[in-house]
This record gives sequence, structure tokens and C-alpha cells, in this order.
Amino acid sequence: MAKKRTAHIVSHTHWDREWYLPYEKHHVRLIQLVDALLKKLDEGSAFKSFYLDGQTIILEDYLQVRPENKEKLEHYIREGRILIGPWYILQDAFLTSSEANVRNMQIGHQDAEKFGTPSKIGYFPDTFGLTGQIPQLMLQSGISNAFFGRGVKPTGFNNTVSDGDYESSYSELIWEGPDGSKILGILFANWYSNGNEVPVEEGAAKEFWDRKLADAEKYASTSELLYMNGCDHQPLQTDLPEAIETAKALYPDTEFVHSNFPDYLDALKDSLKDELSSVKGELRSQRTDGWGTLVNTASARVYLKQMNQKGQTILEKVAEPLASIAQLAGQSYPHHLFTYAWKTLMQNHPHDSICGCSVDEVHREMVTRFDKSRHVAESIVEDSGRFIAEAVDTSGYSKFGNDAVPFVVMNTTGWNRTGTVSVELDAARLYLREGFSLEETARRMQDVSLDGHQLVDENGTAVSYTIEDLGLSFGYDLPDNQFRQPYSCRKIKLTFEASDVPALGLRTYAWVKSAEPAPAVVSLLKGAKVLENDGIKVEIADDGSFTLHDKNNNTSYNDLGVYENTGDIGNEYMYRQPDGETPLTTKGLQAGIRVLEDTSFRAAIEIVHDWEIPASADELLDAEQRALVYYPERKAQRSRETVTLKLRTVLSLERKGKGLSIESTINNNAKDHRVRMLFPTDLVTDVHHADSMFEIATRDNVPASEWLNPSNTQHQQNFVDVSGDQAGLTVANLGLNEYEILRDGRNTVAVTLLRSVGELGDWGWFPTPEAQCLGEHTVQLQLIPHSGDGIASGAYTEAYQFQVPWTVLQTGVHEGKLASGYTPFQWKGTAAAFSSLKMNEKTGDLLVRWYNMAEQPVELALDVLVPHEHLYETNILEERTAPLADPGHRPYSLEIRPYGIATYGIKTRNGQ
Repeated sequence: MAKKRTAHIVSHTHWDREWYLPYEKHHVRLIQLVDALLKKLDEGSAFKSFYLDGQTIILEDYLQVRPENKEKLEHYIREGRILIGPWYILQDAFLTSSEANVRNMQIGHQDAEKFGTPSKIGYFPDTFGLTGQIPQLMLQSGISNAFFGRGVKPTGFNNTVSDGDYESSYSELIWEGPDGSKILGILFANWYSNGNEVPVEEGAAKEFWDRKLADAEKYASTSELLYMNGCDHQPLQTDLPEAIETAKALYPDTEFVHSNFPDYLDALKDSLKDELSSVKGELRSQRTDGWGTLVNTASARVYLKQMNQKGQTILEKVAEPLASIAQLAGQSYPHHLFTYAWKTLMQNHPHDSICGCSVDEVHREMVTRFDKSRHVAESIVEDSGRFIAEAVDTSGYSKFGNDAVPFVVMNTTGWNRTGTVSVELDAARLYLREGFSLEETARRMQDVSLDGHQLVDENGTAVSYTIEDLGLSFGYDLPDNQFRQPYSCRKIKLTFEASDVPALGLRTYAWVKSAEPAPAVVSLLKGAKVLENDGIKVEIADDGSFTLHDKNNNTSYNDLGVYENTGDIGNEYMYRQPDGETPLTTKGLQAGIRVLEDTSFRAAIEIVHDWEIPASADELLDAEQRALVYYPERKAQRSRETVTLKLRTVLSLERKGKGLSIESTINNNAKDHRVRMLFPTDLVTDVHHADSMFEIATRDNVPASEWLNPSNTQHQQNFVDVSGDQAGLTVANLGLNEYEILRDGRNTVAVTLLRSVGELGDWGWFPTPEAQCLGEHTVQLQLIPHSGDGIASGAYTEAYQFQVPWTVLQTGVHEGKLASGYTPFQWKGTAAAFSSLKMNEKTGDLLVRWYNMAEQPVELALDVLVPHEHLYETNILEERTAPLADPGHRPYSLEIRPYGIATYGIKTRNGQ
């Protein structure tokens, strides 16, 4: 007898915390939803279970208002009737960093375990595309599946056969990551609302189920059919048990079950017979027409992406490493502060938040959250950095007298680093407690002489530097055992080249009195429009474009740095250029050019354009928006009225720099437009590489044949790279997540700097005037030419280091147990990318993570320089997975498989 088909009905609600309504308005509705859920569960067992959208923050949000219901909520979670986790929030995968995705899973599990057991469901119902390493992250989290709604096109059972390239014959498929990790993928082929609002009345139910059963069977590989009973902010269907009874009576050949994901998966695995399609790597809707990918959320409200880059970086690449080093030196690791800071930051990471595709009120609140998280991170950096600085031996500077001003330069990247550093120092300080009048205090500080000084390194060797007198300033200490201590000081700013600072280590410098002559200044300028060091020569044309010559392989890149401007009649989700419009560029537009900086360690040239562009779209756009005209079908054009777009570009080159830094300031007073910077490579290649989550993804330059959208913009994290056989150009960025490889015969990299639109888009008309991003915006990029291999040449390392600021703290002359040049460990492995250094809260162990950028195994030689008992391997949840075979060997020889994510725990000795 043939097995009955089974309709698994899973009750849920997809809960965007904020979107077309501000957070608190959605919050009120959430309270009503969970109240209704608990009431329904109290009535008995007929309503069996509910999936709480895969994100534990819903529990926080609910209990913030309803703390009296915690025990009842916990009861139903432990009973298995409310399923929670595994995430803290449902994030956008492409716009959040690798480590942010890991922290999201870690904190989601930690919070879920306080209530019960996290559901091991890889839940991505509405994520705007999925990164290639998600299968590996799922398996390292004990999850063997992923439920998702976007990225793969189902072809349909007995319809057409998939070609395996981002298509699937069924709604069930095998998803394989670049490292070979394989998980079961469940595509919501009929969306995550295909079982929403099931009718109770017989006639309506018959019409409903005739359609829904056919829709599901079109794509399903087995007789186990999945129906998602819920949608965005969907209220609870309280009469679902009655609706199921109606369905049972109407369809005796079908088993209707109020189910849950674990039960559905068990039934599905028992029923799978046919071989499933396999899809490998990123799921970005490559085999679609390109109009509904939502990819341009990567450039909506760029200011949010910049704040996010800064917030993520300071937490994962500065605060966590410094707190780890400080803990090794004897300070407590502030786990509680990190959890709070990460949670606050991640509250900005849901796909309708970080994507910039909500109403203005939502994004105003995001700015506050970014600030709050960053302020906590900055406090950790200051506390940890100061503790480390006070533990560093600076006694050698005592030979320069009592007026020596030492400071410590800390490199929290995973590689040795040389680069230009600026630091503000108190050249002299007078506390108000010393009893001088305010006038006398000010006079004494103003009388401090800045002449006759040098900057020296730990060996007392003079270092070339520049000094800026910042004048009289006010400051204060906040001692642990005293009231605040205000002071007046004479503040200076020093800029110099910090040389060969070890990875995750430090070096000391001091500003001292010295009669020695200053080192000779060797300019990097070769005229008013040429920058040159040992590896790079940059020649600037009259229109501000420039040629970059890679002296190491004799390759030139021409016409770089041209600005492009087009109209945008789309919305926060998708860019849409007006039909027939010719892009405007600054090519041939006369620029003002002047030298901005000329030292032996860095030179900079300023380029200024006054550019007339259309003021906005024409009046038709407003009418089309109000009439809900689908954006690809809009006919609006740009206004004939123009405004002046003022552009200020600063090109800077460091003496030992491998790349050219670009700072662009746009004073935007136009609407409905996009600004990009163009970097033609003229390299012959059909593919390019983009930094993504734990991966350097390889992508085609030309989209698939189904792609109809003239634009082929894509996501990036830290950089995009175009490489030929003998040369390559890496374009790094800070918080500029959108780029395109133009099909112009030159393989031009176009990076979006600013996009201005006036509506949310999607299912209605939601004006968003603040998404026009009027006002001044400053963005930063770096161009890194190389030999054609971004890994072996070190170009990708340079791009990763570009993300991370230096940490510099003033200290006194004192003895200490840490020497200049200190680092807790050293490592080698060209293809290994350093990702994280932190402490585990339960064990106190040091946790360090790398990932392999290459398709071949990489040998990581790790020398742990702090006293430790042993080293072991963990997963991303920091659960021990395997001890290493030779724990006493130094250095440790560790092999990371191709594209593998490798985390190691170090059991330090006696908290050292």
C-alpha cells in the first residue's frame, strides 16, 4: 500500500523587529502575539507547537514588557511546544562580518540554553541571498540543514531537469560549501507563508488545499509536504486545530499534521529516495532575471554600512584581541560587556535593518545603537590598552630625562604591520588639585616648550615625524578609587611611521628632549601631481583621474578614480537607472589639484571637483511611486534642473605602503541618483574575486543568460579583486558593500560610494526622504596592485589590515613585564587569514581562529609564546572537537583543509 502524503503544517511568525513600522510599534504587536500564543497553549494540547522564528531576541523583547511570564514561557520551551534559536537575530549574511555571524550563533545558543534546548535548524527564511560558507558554519554548530527562501530557482518535479548551477529539481536539495561541507537544503519554493491562514469552512478549505497541495507537489521530492502557517508579523491562527480537522475530512488520502521542523526533517529523511540536486557555494539568485535579488540593499544608506564596519571591526579586531592580551597580563576579561556590545550591534543586523530598507525612524534608532555598541567597545579598548601599556617596560626612556613621553603602538591585526600612525599626546599636564588658579594653570601649560624634541623607538633611534600643536586642552582621569581628577594639558599630535609592529603585538616609542638632528626628509612627491615609493608610482591628470604604475611587474592601470553619476528611480531594495540615460562622469572635467602632505613617510594630494548634475528625478517618479508602479517598468527620467556636487578626493601614499589610499568626500545635495568610482583594470579574465564570509568567493564577470537586469551589482565585504596571469588589482574599502564588474571591455571595478532614493519599495508606498542621504559623506578605499595572486602577493593581507585602526596609548616611564616587540604567539601560513582572538567565558582559554583562503590545504606553523598546558581544536561554538596529536611540539604544525574554518583553544597556565 502506497504511503499517504503528509502535510506538515508548521506554525510560526516571521518577525522583523523593525521595517515598515518603527521598532516599538512592531514590539507592541509582538507582545500581543506571544500573549495569544501562551493563552492558546494553556488551553490544552490541540495546538501542538510554534516556531519562534529562529531568533532568541524575541524572548528578550517579550520579557522586557512581560517579565511575569518568564516561567510560563520557559515551561513551554522545555516541553518542546515553543521552539527557539539557534540565532540571536535573523541577520543579513552578506552585510555582516564573518565573526558577527559566529557571535550571532554563539549568543543565540547561549540564550536558548537558559530556557531549554536550541533548535538545530539553520533558519534563513527571508535572508537576501546566502554566503557560500554557511554549510560549514551549520555543521560546526551541530546543524545539518538550512531552510531558506531565496537564492535557488526550483525547476519543479517532472517539469524540467536542473543543470545543477543554482537550480534544483526539487524544493529539497544538497547544499555544498566550498570546503566540501554538505547539508540538506530546504527551499521555501512556495515561500514561507504557503500554509498561512488555513480555512476552517469546508468550501474555502477545499479551494485552499486543492491549490496548496498541487503547488507543494510540483516541487517536493517526496510525499512529505511542508506548509508554513505564518508570515511577516502574522498573528497566531488560533483555530488551526479546527482547520486541520476540516482538511482531514476532505482529504482522507492525506495525513495532516500540526508539525514542527524536527519532526518534518525526520519524516523527510525516511522518505528520500531520489537523488537530490546539488548546489555549491553562494546562493545569490544567479539563475534569475536579476530584478528581484534585492542586491542594492548593499548600497542603501551607505552611512549605516560604514558605521557597521567600524562597529564590527572595533569589537572583533581591536577590543577582543586587546582584552585577551590584557587577560594574559593579569586583567579580567569583560565577557559581560562584550555580550552587551555584540547584542546591541547585532540588533542592527536583521535584513531589514542593516540593509537600509526600512522607514526613516528605524534607521535613526540604528544610529543610536551603533553609537552605544561602539562606546562600550571603545571603553574596553581604553581599559585593556591602558592595562597593557602599564605592563610594558618603558624604563629605558628614563635616560632622556623626566620629561620623556612614552607611548605604546599596538597592532591588533593578525599579521606584522608597518604604516603611518597618528597619536595625540599630553606633552605636559597640570592637575587642578595642585591648587593653582585657572589663569596660572593655563599660563604654565602655554609656556611648555615643544622645541628641542625627537621621536625615538625602543632603541633610542630617532624616527622621522611631524608634530601639530593642539594647544591648551582639558582632560580628566576617572580613577577606580577616587573622585574624577580634572587637569589642563598641552596637547600635541604626532604622525610617523610605525615599523614592523608584530602581529597581535606592540612596540614602544617616546617623544623626548634631544639635541640630535632630525632624520632627513625624503619626499615621496615627484612634482605636484606624482606620488612614488619603491613599488608604486601614481600620476594624476588635470581632470583628477590617475594612472597607477606597479613597478614590481611593470603594469599600469589607467583612467582610475573617475566618478560616475546616474539617476536612480528604484528604491531601497533595487537600483533602477532611467531608460536611455547616458552616465555622467568626471572624465575631462577640470579639477583643482594641490599638495596636501609631504613627509618622508607619507605624501598626499587633494583633488577637488565642482560637478553639475541633475537635481533629482523628474515629477513622474513621484506619481509612479504613489501608483505602486513596479520599478523595472517605471518611465521617469532625471530633472533638467541641476545642482553642484562638490567632490574632494585625497590620494595618499606611504613610504612602505603596498597600496594607494583614497579618501572621497561628497557634499550631496541631489536626489534620486547614484555615485560610483571607477577603476578600469584592462586585465583579461572571465572571473573576479570578492571577499565574503570566511571566503574569497570567485564570481563570473558576465551573468547567466537568464539575467535581464542591465545592472549586475554584487556584494563585497572588505575587497574585490580582478586578476590576470601576471597582474592583479585589489580594491579594498571601508563599509562600501556594493561593486560591479562592468562589461565595458576593460573589466572595470565600479564601487558604489553613495545611492540616494526616496522610498522603501516592496509591497506599498513608504516615503523615505532620509534615504536620499543629503549632506556630506566621506568614504575610504585602497588600491593594491599585485602579481596576479592576491594571496601569495600579500595583497589580501594588506586589504584586511586596511580595515583595522592602530591602537596607541600614552603611558609613563616605568618597569614592566612586557617588552617592546611582545606578542602572545607567532604564526606562518600564507593562505591562512587571521579572523579572531578572544577568550572563552566558561574555560578562560584563549580562542584563536583562521580560515584558509585557498583551494589547497595550508600548513599553519603556530608558536605559542605564553605559558600553556595544551592546544586543541574546537568548532565555532567553542566546543572541543579534537586534541592535537603532539601538544608539546613548538611550533605546532596545523593543517587547515581547503577553505576550512579552523578554531583552536589554548589552555594557558595559571591564567597567564
